[in-house]
Amino acid sequence: MKLGAGQVAVVTGAASGIGLAMARRFAAEGLRVVLADVEQGALEKAAALLREGGAVVHARVVDVGERAEVLALAEDVYERFGAVHVLCNNAGVGSGAEGRMWEHDPNDWAWAFAVNVWGVFHGIQAFVPRMIAGGEPGHIVNTSSGDGGVAPLPTASVYAVTKAAVVTMTESLYAHLKAEHARVGASVLFPGPHMLRTGLWESHRNRPARYAKRKPRRTPYRDLAQWEAAMRAAGHEVRFTPVEEVAGLVVDGVRADRFWLLPDSEHSDAQIRARARSMLDRANPSYLESFILD
Repeated sequence: MKLGAGQVAVVTGAASGIGLAMARRFAAEGLRVVLADVEQGALEKAAALLREGGAVVHARVVDVGERAEVLALAEDVYERFGAVHVLCNNAGVGSGAEGRMWEHDPNDWAWAFAVNVWGVFHGIQAFVPRMIAGGEPGHIVNTSSGDGGVAPLPTASVYAVTKAAVVTMTESLYAHLKAEHARVGASVLFPGPHMLRTGLWESHRNRPARYAKRKPRRTPYRDLAQWEAAMRAAGHEVRFTPVEEVAGLVVDGVRADRFWLLPDSEHSDAQIRARARSMLDRANPSYLESFILD
């Protein structure tokens, strides 16, 4: 589809990181942008930043894990703008789970699924019927991750499971849109190919009381800077992909109606081949062995 002035893009998780980068890029393309995020202070700063650049911006505090809030967002946006052309279901959290899966706090899973999986589903149900009915070209971008979307990182298994679900949900959405001959496309985004400087590492700052941990953490939360320092101290090179590069991948993918927004990466390609080979050979998932901890 063509992107340009007069169109409307809705981005969840838009107050920082990948979401804000996508919103800024859509604004640069002339689109009016709707920013949705659970963090009010950061959301207001993001909206002010975009307005300073001349963008038409509407911001709304939304917890995508709450269906009623996403439905209210859609009502608000359609009442204000009358249409939505691009929907980016991008909001996501890291669960903060520790240890083996059988040791996890169930609320770690409940919260991660509420945001990372149900949040995407709520966005689809709130916006897609209206986008189809509007009859204009449109596109949905759902944010997954190489962790889970390609192959799971066992030390972040909750997050990986949710992001694997996003891939399957988007594949199904794509098939349903094609079956309806809709003028709306779908893509699944794998940000990268390297690490990203986002607020995902500090997701716990916005954890709702209804999903509070029932088991106290054995170790303090570690932020990105601490993780990076530990990796460098261990002699591992740490590379980062600018969030602006991810936003460019999204815009190019929407224009090309490309489903797999997966950046070139020898590492990811090797994982995909190894996983597919394991399945075709009915063999054990040896591609996980480099991640498995004693």
